[in-house]
Amino acid sequence: MIEDGSKAPNFALPDDTGEKVQLSKLKGRPVVVYFYPKDDTSGCTREAKDFTCLADDFAAAGAELIGISPDSPATHRKFKSKHELSIRLLADEQKEAANAYGVWVEKSMYGRKYMGIERSTFLIDKGGKLVKSWRKVKVPGHAEEVLAALRALKT
Repeated sequence: MIEDGSKAPNFALPDDTGEKVQLSKLKGRPVVVYFYPKDDTSGCTREAKDFTCLADDFAAAGAELIGISPDSPATHRKFKSKHELSIRLLADEQKEAANAYGVWVEKSMYGRKYMGIERSTFLIDKGGKLVKSWRKVKVPGHAEEVLAALRALKT
C-alpha cells in the first residue's frame, strides 16, 4: 500500500472518450484522484455529483480532478450524460491502477467475501508526490474536505 509522502504510482487509462490519460503527463499541477466502486450506484453517483459541483473550485486551485473505477469507457459516458457530470472518469478495467494504489481489496457484505474497490481519494502535488490520502471514504462532505486540503497545499 502506498503511503503519504511517496511517489504516486503512474497510470495510463482511457477516459470516457477513449483518450488515454497518463498521470506522469499531468506533472506541474496538483491532481486529485478518487477511486469509486461502480458507475450509477447511489454512493458513487453522490460522490461524482459532489465533485462535479466543486469542479470549478478545483480548477481554480489549479488541480486536475479524476475519478477512476473498473467500469468501461462506454459505461462512464452513459453515467456522465445521465447525471450531467463534468469530471473526467477513467476506466481501470484490469484494476492496474486500483492495485497500484492498494484500493482493490477483499470486502465483505452480508457475510459474503468478494474483491472490490475501497472508496479512496489521493491528493498528488505538482511534482507527483502523494501528499494526502483518504481511505474508506464516507461520501457526505468528502469533496469539500479534499478541496480544503488542496487549497492548504497551495499556501
